[in-house]
Amino acid sequence: MTDHETGCLPAHDGVRLRSATAGDAEAVTRVFLDSRAAAMPYLPRIHSDEGTLAWITHVVLPTSTAVWVAEQAGQDGEDEGDGEGGELLGFAALAGGDELDHLYLRPDALRRGIGSRLLAEVRGAVDGPISLYVFQRNAAARAFYERHGFTAVAFDDGGRNEENEPDVLYRWTPQGVSGGP
Repeated sequence: MTDHETGCLPAHDGVRLRSATAGDAEAVTRVFLDSRAAAMPYLPRIHSDEGTLAWITHVVLPTSTAVWVAEQAGQDGEDEGDGEGGELLGFAALAGGDELDHLYLRPDALRRGIGSRLLAEVRGAVDGPISLYVFQRNAAARAFYERHGFTAVAFDDGGRNEENEPDVLYRWTPQGVSGGP
Protein backbone atom coordinates (compact mmCIF):
# COMPACT_ATOMS: atom_id res chain seq x y z
CA MET A 1 0.00 0.00 0.00
CA THR A 2 1.09 3.57 -0.55
CA ASP A 3 1.33 6.07 2.25
CA HIS A 4 -1.84 7.70 0.89
CA GLU A 5 -3.79 4.44 1.12
CA THR A 6 -2.69 3.77 4.70
CA GLY A 7 -3.28 7.34 5.89
CA CYS A 8 0.44 7.82 6.55
CA LEU A 9 2.51 10.79 5.53
CA PRO A 10 6.18 10.37 4.67
CA ALA A 11 8.62 10.80 7.50
CA HIS A 12 10.29 14.18 7.86
CA ASP A 13 13.21 14.55 10.24
CA GLY A 14 12.49 11.07 11.57
CA VAL A 15 8.85 11.84 12.36
CA ARG A 16 5.83 10.70 10.41
CA LEU A 17 2.14 11.58 10.66
CA ARG A 18 -0.71 9.11 10.27
CA SER A 19 -4.35 8.72 11.15
CA ALA A 20 -4.86 7.55 14.71
CA THR A 21 -6.26 4.11 15.43
CA ALA A 22 -7.99 2.64 18.47
CA GLY A 23 -4.67 1.00 19.33
CA ASP A 24 -3.18 4.46 19.94
CA ALA A 25 -5.44 5.21 22.92
CA GLU A 26 -2.89 4.52 25.67
CA ALA A 27 -0.09 6.47 23.96
CA VAL A 28 -2.42 9.39 23.13
CA THR A 29 -3.56 9.46 26.76
CA ARG A 30 0.04 9.53 28.00
CA VAL A 31 0.87 12.44 25.65
CA PHE A 32 -2.27 14.29 26.78
CA LEU A 33 -1.52 13.84 30.49
CA ASP A 34 2.22 14.53 30.25
CA SER A 35 1.76 17.61 28.08
CA ARG A 36 -0.86 19.15 30.34
CA ALA A 37 1.19 18.45 33.48
CA ALA A 38 4.30 20.08 31.99
CA ALA A 39 2.68 23.06 30.22
CA MET A 40 -0.21 23.79 32.58
CA PRO A 41 0.66 22.68 36.12
CA TYR A 42 -1.95 25.12 37.45
CA LEU A 43 -4.83 23.04 36.02
CA PRO A 44 -6.71 20.91 38.52
CA ARG A 45 -6.56 17.12 38.01
CA ILE A 46 -10.27 16.44 37.52
CA HIS A 47 -10.05 12.89 36.19
CA SER A 48 -7.88 9.90 37.03
CA ASP A 49 -5.46 8.52 34.46
CA GLU A 50 -7.89 5.63 33.95
CA GLY A 51 -10.81 8.01 33.43
CA THR A 52 -8.77 9.99 30.91
CA LEU A 53 -7.88 6.80 29.05
CA ALA A 54 -11.58 5.85 28.92
CA TRP A 55 -12.43 9.30 27.52
CA ILE A 56 -9.70 9.11 24.85
CA THR A 57 -10.74 5.52 23.98
CA HIS A 58 -14.51 5.99 23.89
CA VAL A 59 -14.94 9.67 22.99
CA VAL A 60 -11.94 11.38 21.41
CA LEU A 61 -10.72 8.67 19.05
CA PRO A 62 -14.06 7.31 17.79
CA THR A 63 -16.13 10.52 17.65
CA SER A 64 -13.68 13.18 16.43
CA THR A 65 -13.92 14.17 12.78
CA ALA A 66 -10.25 13.14 12.41
CA VAL A 67 -7.31 12.42 14.70
CA TRP A 68 -3.70 12.41 13.56
CA VAL A 69 -0.67 11.20 15.44
CA ALA A 70 2.98 12.11 15.04
CA GLU A 71 5.37 9.30 15.78
CA GLN A 72 9.04 8.52 15.59
CA ALA A 73 9.61 6.78 12.26
CA GLY A 74 11.42 3.48 12.01
CA GLN A 75 15.03 3.17 10.89
CA ASP A 76 16.04 5.58 8.10
CA GLY A 77 12.64 7.32 8.46
CA GLU A 78 10.87 4.30 7.02
CA ASP A 79 7.57 2.81 8.14
CA GLU A 80 8.18 -0.39 10.08
CA GLY A 81 5.64 -2.22 7.92
CA ASP A 82 3.05 -2.83 10.62
CA GLY A 83 1.19 0.48 10.20
CA GLU A 84 2.73 1.86 13.36
CA GLY A 85 6.18 3.30 13.86
CA GLY A 86 8.00 4.22 17.00
CA GLU A 87 6.98 6.25 20.00
CA LEU A 88 4.05 8.62 19.78
CA LEU A 89 5.23 12.23 19.99
CA GLY A 90 1.96 14.13 19.66
CA PHE A 91 -1.57 14.21 18.30
CA ALA A 92 -4.20 16.55 16.93
CA ALA A 93 -7.98 16.06 16.87
CA LEU A 94 -10.49 17.85 14.69
CA ALA A 95 -14.08 18.06 15.96
CA GLY A 96 -17.23 19.16 14.22
CA GLY A 97 -15.48 19.76 10.94
CA ASP A 98 -13.88 23.09 11.88
CA GLU A 99 -12.71 23.04 15.51
CA LEU A 100 -9.23 22.00 16.52
CA ASP A 101 -10.21 20.25 19.72
CA HIS A 102 -6.75 19.00 20.75
CA LEU A 103 -3.14 19.49 19.74
CA TYR A 104 -0.71 18.09 22.28
CA LEU A 105 2.96 17.14 22.12
CA ARG A 106 5.17 15.26 24.52
CA PRO A 107 7.22 17.79 26.50
CA ASP A 108 10.44 16.46 24.93
CA ALA A 109 9.03 16.88 21.40
CA LEU A 110 8.51 20.64 21.50
CA ARG A 111 10.20 23.07 19.08
CA ARG A 112 10.90 20.40 16.43
CA GLY A 113 8.19 21.44 13.94
CA ILE A 114 5.89 18.57 14.92
CA GLY A 115 3.08 20.82 16.15
CA SER A 116 3.31 22.86 12.96
CA ARG A 117 3.05 19.70 10.86
CA LEU A 118 0.02 18.48 12.83
CA LEU A 119 -1.60 21.90 12.46
CA ALA A 120 -0.94 21.81 8.70
CA GLU A 121 -2.77 18.46 8.54
CA VAL A 122 -5.77 19.97 10.31
CA ARG A 123 -5.76 22.98 7.97
CA GLY A 124 -5.61 20.65 4.96
CA ALA A 125 -8.69 18.79 6.18
CA VAL A 126 -10.85 21.90 6.64
CA ASP A 127 -12.40 23.99 3.86
CA GLY A 128 -12.56 27.32 5.62
CA PRO A 129 -11.96 28.86 9.03
CA ILE A 130 -10.75 26.85 12.02
CA SER A 131 -11.57 27.68 15.64
CA LEU A 132 -9.97 26.50 18.85
CA TYR A 133 -9.90 27.29 22.55
CA VAL A 134 -6.73 27.84 24.59
CA PHE A 135 -6.47 28.55 28.29
CA GLN A 136 -5.60 32.22 28.79
CA ARG A 137 -2.63 31.34 30.99
CA ASN A 138 -1.14 28.97 28.40
CA ALA A 139 1.20 31.59 26.95
CA ALA A 140 3.26 29.10 24.92
CA ALA A 141 0.21 27.69 23.12
CA ARG A 142 -1.19 31.15 22.52
CA ALA A 143 2.11 32.28 21.00
CA PHE A 144 2.22 29.14 18.81
CA TYR A 145 -1.25 29.74 17.38
CA GLU A 146 -0.64 33.46 16.90
CA ARG A 147 2.58 32.65 14.98
CA HIS A 148 0.44 30.45 12.76
CA GLY A 149 -2.03 33.22 11.95
CA PHE A 150 -4.77 32.57 14.52
CA THR A 151 -6.48 35.62 16.03
CA ALA A 152 -8.09 35.88 19.46
CA VAL A 153 -11.78 36.61 18.89
CA ALA A 154 -13.37 36.08 22.33
CA PHE A 155 -12.33 35.70 25.95
CA ASP A 156 -14.27 33.53 28.41
CA ASP A 157 -14.32 33.37 32.21
CA GLY A 158 -13.84 29.59 32.30
CA GLY A 159 -17.51 28.73 32.74
CA ARG A 160 -17.53 26.75 29.50
CA ASN A 161 -14.83 24.23 30.51
CA GLU A 162 -14.70 21.71 33.34
CA GLU A 163 -11.47 23.13 34.72
CA ASN A 164 -13.20 26.51 35.20
CA GLU A 165 -10.08 28.10 33.73
CA PRO A 166 -10.49 31.29 31.66
CA ASP A 167 -9.89 30.61 28.00
CA VAL A 168 -9.61 32.33 24.63
CA LEU A 169 -11.40 31.49 21.40
CA TYR A 170 -9.00 31.72 18.47
CA ARG A 171 -9.89 31.65 14.79
CA TRP A 172 -7.83 31.17 11.65
CA THR A 173 -9.27 32.01 8.26
CA PRO A 174 -7.54 31.04 5.01
CA GLN A 175 -6.79 33.95 2.72
CA GLY A 176 -9.71 34.74 0.45
CA VAL A 177 -12.30 33.12 2.73
CA SER A 178 -14.78 35.07 4.85
CA GLY A 179 -14.28 34.48 8.56
CA GLY A 180 -17.95 34.55 9.53
CA PRO A 181 -19.24 35.96 12.83
